[in-house]
Amino acid sequence: MATISTALPRTLTRPRPNADYRSRSGHRTLGIVLGVIGVGLATITLIANFAAAAAVDATATAATLAWSFGLTTTAFATIKFGIAVVLVGILVRLWLRVDSVEAALPALKQDAEPAVVAAALEQGAAVTGYGRATVTVDEPRPLLIHRMAQALWAPMLAMGAMAVIVGLIVSFVWSSSAADGTATATAAAWTQGLQFLGEGMLLGGISFLLGSILAGLRSGGGQVQAGLGVPVLTLRMPVTAKLFVGLMMAGMTVSIAQFVVYLWAATSTDAVGVAANFAWLGPFRELGLGLLLAGIVLALATIARVLGFQFWRITRIIETGS
Repeated sequence: MATISTALPRTLTRPRPNADYRSRSGHRTLGIVLGVIGVGLATITLIANFAAAAAVDATATAATLAWSFGLTTTAFATIKFGIAVVLVGILVRLWLRVDSVEAALPALKQDAEPAVVAAALEQGAAVTGYGRATVTVDEPRPLLIHRMAQALWAPMLAMGAMAVIVGLIVSFVWSSSAADGTATATAAAWTQGLQFLGEGMLLGGISFLLGSILAGLRSGGGQVQAGLGVPVLTLRMPVTAKLFVGLMMAGMTVSIAQFVVYLWAATSTDAVGVAANFAWLGPFRELGLGLLLAGIVLALATIARVLGFQFWRITRIIETGS
């Protein structure tokens, strides 16, 4: 199983041999389709809830709110999965970019004096306008977080999708029991706990995909420089990247914790304790998603910084040859 989990993402995120960069991206199309489906599902729940608000039958209203909760969360999950698909397409395009730069750059760079190259290598570190960078001869080894991201993004997305779908099914059980007047906290707890654990895992998968993009930029940039025989400058992990990792871990911890408490509520006979936990679990589970989203913002800011650094590096290679 370990071999599958590490090999599958690499296969999905690398372009086919002799792939044409001008071809349409199927990932983009599929991502847009999933986004449209997600918005459509959310619209259905909005209409259903408007109808429930106008109804005079409290039992029917409770039944509608139960299944619409599950469908709304599924709509969000569908859109998140669409985002993940587009990010996979970006990873594929990233490696196409690496291949094209590696092919074109040798004809553009000037020849540098060997002494200049040797002096640059002796420094071991460099200060750039984008932060400190390490100087090496070969392509840098991937960091632990990069190896984790490349191995775990696909399992996280798969487990997140399954948790949301199972939660959706349970929401219909919740709705049925509400319609019969026999509703308990059990189905409600399972629905909310499962679906928000799934939402957290989907955002975790997206976070790992962004980490894989950063890993690809780091590895691809080193590959291009090493192939040219110039000093390999690699940007050190920025503060935004470190905060991204911390927020992602905190968000996943909260998502797992809320599921554990909901699981307790599903099996508890203490009605007062269950009601008290339901009161704070809603904001708590949203906090977990908020932490993950904040981490994603910082990951995107880090990607922008690394892209700026690589553009500066390519320009310097062309102008100075080293």
